[in-house]
Amino acid sequence: MSEGRLAINRLRERLPVDGAAIDRFVARYGAPIIEGERATFLFRGEVDEVRVRHRVVGLADPMPMKRLPDTDLWAVTTELPTGSRVEYQLETRHGDHYETFNDPLNQRVAHSPMGSSSVCAATGYEVPDWVHHDPEARPGELVEDTLRSKALRREQPVKLYLPARYNPALRYPLLVVHDGTDYLDYAAMKTVLDNLIHRLDVAPLVAAFVPPRDRLREYPNYAPHARFIARELLPTLAERLPLIDDPHARALMGSSFGGIASLSTAVRYPGVFGSLFLQSASLVFTDIGTDHGGGPAFDPVVKFVNRYRAKPTAPVERIFMSCGTYEPLITPNRSMVPVFRGAGMTVKYVEARDGHNWEDWRDRLRDGLSWLFPGPQKFVYE
Repeated sequence: MSEGRLAINRLRERLPVDGAAIDRFVARYGAPIIEGERATFLFRGEVDEVRVRHRVVGLADPMPMKRLPDTDLWAVTTELPTGSRVEYQLETRHGDHYETFNDPLNQRVAHSPMGSSSVCAATGYEVPDWVHHDPEARPGELVEDTLRSKALRREQPVKLYLPARYNPALRYPLLVVHDGTDYLDYAAMKTVLDNLIHRLDVAPLVAAFVPPRDRLREYPNYAPHARFIARELLPTLAERLPLIDDPHARALMGSSFGGIASLSTAVRYPGVFGSLFLQSASLVFTDIGTDHGGGPAFDPVVKFVNRYRAKPTAPVERIFMSCGTYEPLITPNRSMVPVFRGAGMTVKYVEARDGHNWEDWRDRLRDGLSWLFPGPQKFVYE
């Protein structure tokens, strides 16, 4: 669509307009206005400045809005390719007072441990239907448990997912999920598992959802954490549950720093797990020096990834990787695919026009889980 035909530009051509006309415009189009591969963000209010805060690599952040003359309506238009999904907030300045908040004209909101954000969905993006509760899908069970960990020197909570029709006489594959509570709360993972198992996309499996206590310390290549997963959690679950006793039937999963926790645990205990599911893993590295730009929290990450890149190994057989093309981690994730393949592992890598957020990771769950643990539907039709 040409810039001249955009709704906001047609409104500009009609200026001056009164408040009632602005009311009708906003009521008709909503916000953001999606037209082809353009998105127009709107704000109404008597302020000195308005900016869109997002984290889309390649677009100005913050993105300043312009006020339509003699109105209280502010707007900015940006490109938004088909299939895109962007989380954002608005920032206003009134004198010396700054305020950041969700878009009051947009009811679509995403949640995370850090709070909530408004969602701008482009043409072609839809929330997958397997994310929502399906009354026909028989639900699995979540069982709360606690393990005494010598490695971590504490009681470690774990939530165990047992699939519908769970039968102790059968044997099941195991998925260990880092940031487990967040995957349940913000990626609807219990509902997703129920639905994908019901639809025969994913084999019935047991999942252990494991939350961290001190995430930034425990997840980047931390020996006690790896020891807990491989030498305490795994044997305890194998003793209590009917699990398939084979590395091929075990996978480690995590997003962001949780991806590093998954990879580094596998590297420390090669051959214990058969697969990794890495979502927007924080695979930051440097080719020279140590100035990675990520701050002190990334120092142990970069040290680990640099060492791995210098001497790649194949601690598992298969890796499923996903990453958003709008996040800063897209370049290191793309760069690691040939490294993993060169080490002898089978890698399936997918990208989406999204960012570093829980709904992006949620939307990739079917791709990853059905590849790692295919149900009969996948065997028959793919």
